[in-house]
Amino acid sequence: MLSVFCSPSRYIQGRDASASLASELLRLGHVGHVLILVSKSARKHLESIWRDTFAAAGIPLTVLDFGGECCSAEIDRCKEQALRMGAVTVIGAGGGKVLDTARAVAGELDRPVVCCPTTASSDAPCSALSVIYTPAGDFETYRFYRRNPDLVLVDTSMVARAPVRLLISGMGDALATRFEAEAATQAHKPNQVGGASTLLAQTIADLCYQTLIRDGVGAVAAARVGAITPAFERVVEANTLLSGLGFESGGLAVAHSVHNGLTVAKEAHDRLHGEKVAFGTLVQLLLEGRDTALIEEVMGFCHAVGLPMTLAEFGLKDLASERAMAIAERAVAAGETAHNEPFAVTAEAIRDAIYAADAWGSAFKAARLA
Repeated sequence: MLSVFCSPSRYIQGRDASASLASELLRLGHVGHVLILVSKSARKHLESIWRDTFAAAGIPLTVLDFGGECCSAEIDRCKEQALRMGAVTVIGAGGGKVLDTARAVAGELDRPVVCCPTTASSDAPCSALSVIYTPAGDFETYRFYRRNPDLVLVDTSMVARAPVRLLISGMGDALATRFEAEAATQAHKPNQVGGASTLLAQTIADLCYQTLIRDGVGAVAAARVGAITPAFERVVEANTLLSGLGFESGGLAVAHSVHNGLTVAKEAHDRLHGEKVAFGTLVQLLLEGRDTALIEEVMGFCHAVGLPMTLAEFGLKDLASERAMAIAERAVAAGETAHNEPFAVTAEAIRDAIYAADAWGSAFKAARLA
């Protein structure tokens, strides 16, 4: 198996970065009509900036509101609009589902894609894949594309305006990066682009974790008052770039499979992607039999920044065994990344690890409150 590392062609991050989007498109040679698929918040704050700077650069654009779910029907709707207006480049501006939809549209049309996340809520912006859901919000599948985004532009002025919960959720998603990359590498399983992991991918995954541990609390404190500090910038980079490169070129494992399993529980639908992944990380560490000191470090981080550690936080207190098995069976379905561990993973083992994670999390929180 060949080693493969992938990344976006260009990554830009900083205060008021949106003002440079048009000039960056020219730098990359993107000339022609642009479709911007946009969330409501991004449109409110950025549309006037885009219209002024794109007009100055001589780039025509159409701004299209996102429908709310990254599902096949929404992808088809946006694709039809892109074809109708002859878009040569597709841009997604907003949260993870907006960007996933933009990548799907660009992938189906074989157009370049630019991702402009307005939150640091997931590691999706840098990747060459989309997470596809049903219209009801249940996980359906992953779609993989031939290339990563041409450009990822992160305006931290927008990220600082977003609800703090989104930054925390992104930290939950990033938390899994190191441990899933380690599992896939130890198991000699392919990463998300079908190759073996590189030393660089492993180093990035570890740096992602260390950045969260060092700067996570400070970043949340800054976000609560809308401040852009060095700690905030570093965590935004960890959530977006480090985690994005680490998961795609390092690999996924149990943590994201548990996320997918939790999507079958309607009570958990109001919980964010990274919140489910954070709990899945605890499940993975217990399933792997990791050292107590490491598990307690991860739990301490989750508690300090406000990530969920118990089933009750997903509306699943006193979860019945048959429902736990349904979650676990979804987590170990054929093709799931749970099978990237260096040992056989069964539904029964996942179910037991879910209960164990809940017990550890409950005990940890009780001890902190005592």
